Amino acid sequence: MDDDSSPRPGDSSAARLAAALERWVAAAPPGARLPSTRSLAAEHRAGPATVQRAVQLLVARGLVETRPGAGSFTRPAPTARPVDHTWQTAALHPDPPARAPGATVALRTATADQVALHAAYPATELLPGRLVRTALGRAARGAAALERPPSAGLPALRSWFAAELAERAPAGVTAPTAADVVVLPGSQSGLSSVFRALVGQGRPLLVESPTYWGALSAARHAGVRVVPVPSGPAGPDPAQLDRVLAETGARAVYAQPRFANPTGALWSPSLGAAVLEVVRRHRAFLVEDDWAHDLGIDAGPVAAPLAALDDAGHVVHLRSLSKSVSPSLRVAAVVSRGPARQRLLADQAAESMYVSGLLQEAALEVVTHPGWGTHRRALRDRLRERRDLLLGALAEHAPSLEVEHVPRGGLSLWVRLPPGVDPEDVARRAEQRDVLVAPGDAWFPAEPPAGYLRVSFSGPDPASFVRGAQVLGEVSAC
Repeated sequence: MDDDSSPRPGDSSAARLAAALERWVAAAPPGARLPSTRSLAAEHRAGPATVQRAVQLLVARGLVETRPGAGSFTRPAPTARPVDHTWQTAALHPDPPARAPGATVALRTATADQVALHAAYPATELLPGRLVRTALGRAARGAAALERPPSAGLPALRSWFAAELAERAPAGVTAPTAADVVVLPGSQSGLSSVFRALVGQGRPLLVESPTYWGALSAARHAGVRVVPVPSGPAGPDPAQLDRVLAETGARAVYAQPRFANPTGALWSPSLGAAVLEVVRRHRAFLVEDDWAHDLGIDAGPVAAPLAALDDAGHVVHLRSLSKSVSPSLRVAAVVSRGPARQRLLADQAAESMYVSGLLQEAALEVVTHPGWGTHRRALRDRLRERRDLLLGALAEHAPSLEVEHVPRGGLSLWVRLPPGVDPEDVARRAEQRDVLVAPGDAWFPAEPPAGYLRVSFSGPDPASFVRGAQVLGEVSAC
């Protein structure tokens, strides 16, 4: 039986009364007795149960204590005492873990008053909310809510990931199957596993420069030595990639052929084939991060994922659903063939054992629902509108900022600052005026050749883009 006096999430009447009582407590001396339930109910025109819930909310916050038979009293303010953490200096390893300076900005939650041009995930209105909620509810009522799933993932979900690649495999190439797939708790976890299992501590990993800051962070935490290869709007130069592979002896390359974060680069089919040939010649792995698979914007042909063209096990393919379905559904997959898959599965089993079956069932229902295709087509149009709106706002109000490449997909623009302008300083001064933007240094594995900002068009309230562009134009010109 429910206790009617217990606090209830979403009880707005109790929350409003608690806010009023909190103001009373703030003005009262420590140890003061609260008015009786009857007098509070009469003063605030609330029922006794609502008063009790409001008082319990204050108890939970540590503002009030109840004494049986005596009433409720304000608690004395805790006496602050200095806490000594100096012992950790000797206990921790002398080398701190590498940090990506822009990571905290990219993952911050904006307040209602801030213009969120830093967003790392699409705004909620861009997500298939109804599909996700329905799928979660149905999964919660089924066996997935209580049973442990297989370590490699639910067979049906693994088959779906494999089929997404198999449909793009050309004749003569053996398509991947469910046996090649391992389901992951997000692609970030997959990157860490790939770098630990396939590269190894102290060994070189080639990465495009600039590239995803999360991949750089995962590589550094895995003890991998990152080697940058310059890359632009069209991708890297295969000849340069060939030369660096030969010089370093690296056996793995990390790349984002489709709508790279942060540049928006899209590899042509010919570039993909050339890079794949280089990787094969060096008997190396290509870690293909297909994070934006579902985030295309402009119509036109897009090359097949390289994993669909390779059946010799050179391409290790990562795909996440967190940005296209929901960031709360931390579900991704790695497609890998041969002994490499066994190493990845073993690493994932040691790291996380398995991915929540509840989340896997929900993700599978969303992506196999007829409404998923409808959502993706609508998302394409909405992202295009937001991208073009932000492009127009920057062109009009921040003409000194250069958008080097208009992306055909993804969630953001890669913006070059005027010479000598510091991106960290621009971000700091913009935030002082309630505009959040990510400084670009975090996306470079070495010293950046120029100052950049990553400016997202996927955040909430596109009507605020003009104000954001005005502020960026002003603070970058100072």
